[in-house]
Amino acid sequence: MSFKIDRQTLEELNLLGKFRQGSVYHLFNQVKTRGGEQLLDEMFRNPLTNAEQINQRSSILRFFQQQALAFPFDVQQINLMREYIDTSSGKSAAMVLFSTVVKKTLASLTRDERYKKNIQGLQATIVTIKKTVAIVELLCNLGGPFAASVEEIRKILAQPQLQKLADTDIYQDLPLKTLAFYEYLLKNRMQKEMEAVLSFIYQLDLNMAVSNVAAVKGFNYATALAPEKNILAVNDLRHPCIDKAIGNNLVLKENSNVLFLTGANMAGKSTLMKSLGIGLYLAHMGFPVAAARFDFSVREGLYSSINVADNIGLGYSHFYAEVVRVKQAAEAAASGQRLMLMFDELFKGTNVKDAYDGTLSVTEAFAEYADCLFVVSTHIIEVGEALKATPNIQFRFLPTIMEGSRPKYTYRLEQGITEDRQGMMIIRNEGILEMIGSGNVLVTDE
Repeated sequence: MSFKIDRQTLEELNLLGKFRQGSVYHLFNQVKTRGGEQLLDEMFRNPLTNAEQINQRSSILRFFQQQALAFPFDVQQINLMREYIDTSSGKSAAMVLFSTVVKKTLASLTRDERYKKNIQGLQATIVTIKKTVAIVELLCNLGGPFAASVEEIRKILAQPQLQKLADTDIYQDLPLKTLAFYEYLLKNRMQKEMEAVLSFIYQLDLNMAVSNVAAVKGFNYATALAPEKNILAVNDLRHPCIDKAIGNNLVLKENSNVLFLTGANMAGKSTLMKSLGIGLYLAHMGFPVAAARFDFSVREGLYSSINVADNIGLGYSHFYAEVVRVKQAAEAAASGQRLMLMFDELFKGTNVKDAYDGTLSVTEAFAEYADCLFVVSTHIIEVGEALKATPNIQFRFLPTIMEGSRPKYTYRLEQGITEDRQGMMIIRNEGILEMIGSGNVLVTDE
């Protein structure tokens, strides 16, 4: 079963994007090898939905963080080995020997580089295998949750022919027969074993890179629970891409599975929802999260509606785009899947009366789906009063503190429904009314 998330949610949470500054992927993309990056891509695009697998991956990353190991390989040597192993070779030892003789002859007569590249590739393979032997020996002594993978590679490297290869002096001239023998061995008879060694190196790269990010950022590891528990409990949850972010505590569970969130504009509602969504996504990957504690029941998918825009191509107004988005969410929740769904400022594209009625009706309807977890935010605080009779809705707000005529935001959740109404005060502080009244509004020709 795959974890369900759509493109809009991925974009709203800024999860992917190798070259996108501020993306969650960019934060963790500290790997050194192309293979490590491919693993990172795969993990980001395929969150896990099995609690045991999630916790196993988390335990491996935690283990590497505790050991604080440095990546011991030369990336250029790994690339040369990769190219060497991938280059086609003869199907028999005799054909490989003949090809080697031809390449050496051409190298002496012309500028043919194939013979030189073969030697460089073999040398890089020898160096990389030696370093793999060393790190495997170290990891064998440490034990831990990565031990099964280490033992698999240890058995491969223990084969006599590879032991002999690892002991080879790369600076000595090797006979043509020896060069041809190792080429045939590594590219044909032991090709799968060489792929396993490279895959192991890529895993080391990823584990060391991701765990190092956790150490530097002060992240921790989530605990995955059975889906039936239907719980999300977090302490000091923060946005992973915001330095010195304020943390918050929250518990969603079966008899309190809907969070109704209020607060003024700029109080931090959207950031809190993004922090929840990103944390849940990373937790399903088994990756470190920006929280002191993150216990969660495995979800089947994640769905958000935070930055809904109009769609000119389809002729959708902003309000109609919001309606379509809520309909999609309703269909997902009604399918019986265990989901996390988040809605920021429902129906802000219409008038206040319709927004009130729509937010109230939709929140009441969503509250009936006890197997899902919901977060609904709004600045229409009157909706909260009307929802107080619904037993499984909890009410939190992000406060605004006035320092004179200037608002200050704590970004810390508090119990209840906000009473903050600072919209007109902010308008007055910016002097907009005075500018309009005096005719000093700046107009530009464009």
